[in-house]
Amino acid sequence: MTTRRDVLALFGVGAATALAGCRAGTPTAPTAAPDLLLVQAEGGLTVLRPSGVERIGTGLATPDGATVYAVAAAGVDTELAAIDTRTGRRTAGPRLAGAWVPRVASADGRLVVLAAPGSGEATHVPSGRTRTPLVVADTAREVARLELAGNIVPDALPTGGERLYVLDWLPATAPDRYRVRQVDVATGQSSGLLTRLKAAVPPGAEEEMSGEGRMAVYAPNRQVLYTLYTHQPDHRHTRDLVAGRPGNVHAFVHTLHLGEQWAFCVDLPAPFGEGPGAGHALAIAPEGGEFYVADVTSGRFAVVGTEQLDIREIVDGPKGAGVAFAAATFRQMLVAVGSTVHVLPRDAAPVWRSWDAGGVVRGLGVSADGKRVYAGLPDAVAWFDAETGQRLGTVAVPGLSALNRVL
Repeated sequence: MTTRRDVLALFGVGAATALAGCRAGTPTAPTAAPDLLLVQAEGGLTVLRPSGVERIGTGLATPDGATVYAVAAAGVDTELAAIDTRTGRRTAGPRLAGAWVPRVASADGRLVVLAAPGSGEATHVPSGRTRTPLVVADTAREVARLELAGNIVPDALPTGGERLYVLDWLPATAPDRYRVRQVDVATGQSSGLLTRLKAAVPPGAEEEMSGEGRMAVYAPNRQVLYTLYTHQPDHRHTRDLVAGRPGNVHAFVHTLHLGEQWAFCVDLPAPFGEGPGAGHALAIAPEGGEFYVADVTSGRFAVVGTEQLDIREIVDGPKGAGVAFAAATFRQMLVAVGSTVHVLPRDAAPVWRSWDAGGVVRGLGVSADGKRVYAGLPDAVAWFDAETGQRLGTVAVPGLSALNRVL
């Protein structure tokens, strides 16, 4: 899982530390992880494959991770390429006039939206500006070039690419809050989202958010994007504005249906959102039936159903200080904070167990079959048996700052 973007980096990957003594007959530790990994360190997006390492540079992974869009400067222009994450096969794309970096890939991975360098990402407050240029491209051509009024940051692109979901920051020259809108790619016209009942939002009832977009995850079918927001005191949802009610929610999960153009916020009760945003984490079950929000500062853990978008359960969870990460398998929910990984079975009594990761965790992920748990550590990636917590291997990754994805 990611904050919002897979702009990743790495200087190199070394061999794992051999078992002490190297005695005859003693097995050696693996020199590569058994699964495909995307990591962040210094220098650009890098893929760690069982067969080797590929440093890509400036790039962005598609929502399913199957493709990485990479860019390289070509004088004053930008060359775009698409790289098959598993095989490394590179498909040359168009040469785009101007300097651009990839920000959002479409749900089906066929399109990419590029913005000017330094124009801001969805998890950061951008610098002030009154116009925002964007480019939409595929591997063959530039599909559209937009010059949008306002301080716009791309957020999501549905399959087909007819519209683009964006964060519209207000006021444009000194932004301190934003609203989620949709832009018609053909015309550049901006409009509000629909309500969950697929009705137009009345004038003056669009939500404006001023808190922190902590992290986001896609549903397995990539038709819904869930974004965790914290530090939202007195925030008023569209439903509050329409009804004339006051708002006082400190954290919620913004649910955006890319295909049906509606948004709905799942409020999280106190004390969610009252502590540091970094102490919150979001993960979705692999079958997509529920998602989980952890607040390690307060030690609370919420289970939310995705069908009704209701809170099914809130239980006591792990407590700690620092940055939290979360992941889920078909059988377990996992939360990491500090150097500890905490595990809760999904189909049994809510009893947590834990194991030591061997360093401060900088990202958490699980293999597709749910058998291995990966933890990004300072200068390394380690993986563990999901059932027992036994460390299975470690690969050196100098300068690693985050583990972003396990494929």
